[in-house]
This record gives sequence, C-alpha cells and structure tokens, in this order.
Amino acid sequence: MDLHQTDILTKISRYNLIRNGRMIYIDVHQKIQGNLAGKFIAVPNLVNIVARPEHQGAGEDEPKALEDCLKKIKGLNLEDIFPVSPPKRNTLKDN
Repeated sequence: MDLHQTDILTKISRYNLIRNGRMIYIDVHQKIQGNLAGKFIAVPNLVNIVARPEHQGAGEDEPKALEDCLKKIKGLNLEDIFPVSPPKRNTLKDN
C-alpha cells in the first residue's frame, strides 16, 4: 500500500454497549499497517471522545480484544471510562 511510513491503517468493527440507559461504541481495530498495541485493539468511544488507554483492550483476534476491553470496563460508570477535559483557563489578563 502506498502510505507514509508512520501512517496507521485499520479495519474497524463496531459494537454498541448500552449501560445504565446510555450507549457507548466499542470499535475493534484490526491492524493493516502501523504500530498498535496488538493485532486487534478494542476502543470504547463516544464518537469524538476516546476512552483512556487503560480501558482499551488488545488481543490476537477480534473476540479476544473485545473480551479484554469488556473486562477492563466491567462495573465502571461511563464517567470513569472517558477522560475529563481540563477546566478552561481564563485567557483575559487583568490590567
């Protein structure tokens, strides 16, 4: 494939997990090219917010990566899975 040496290309399978009436996605990425934590990684996400790395799963195949991810997020609230954005800083200076 004609990609840059540092590019990462994956094929994605998407799962939906409904927890406490709220839905999150778990995308399982199959590595085609690039450097990932494994051949397959499972990444919980809210479309534009990705779970912290400690809640992502890895494995030699799709079921193992998904299972690893589900073990890591078992019993956690959604607020515990995703990073909290830092508070906005006031950019105006007092004169």
